[in-house]
Amino acid sequence: MIGLIQRVRYAKVEVENNIVGQIGQGILLLLGIEKHDDSDSVDKLLHKVSNYRIFTDADGKMNLSLRDVSGELLVVSQFTLAADTKKGMRPSFSSAGTPQQANSLYLEFIEKATISGIKTQTGQFAADMQVTLCNDGPVTFELRV
Repeated sequence: MIGLIQRVRYAKVEVENNIVGQIGQGILLLLGIEKHDDSDSVDKLLHKVSNYRIFTDADGKMNLSLRDVSGELLVVSQFTLAADTKKGMRPSFSSAGTPQQANSLYLEFIEKATISGIKTQTGQFAADMQVTLCNDGPVTFELRV
């Protein structure tokens, strides 16, 4: 499971000119699911995303997590994160999870994030989405579990 996290001042996702998800300060998570991922992957990535210290403390150091700052989470499915780009000039998606598996784990991630107390918004699985954000820093990290 791959999570590309971006510390944002705000972010939103639109589908057909309608806002389907929107947050203030927090994390935009682009979520890629691979064939070998399962519920354990969901738990591990959620733990990392919610506790990864990427927000600044009073001294300007990245010492605070999403939970520490009561930040919001916007989860957007991102199939292309599972691409193999090592060879050739066209990405291979052979390691990506099937649409059914990916949607199931995407929904599980969202449910578990919400249950854990994180204010969570989402994109729309398999839709043509437009994502708007203000990357704060910029701060972006790739997390893999």
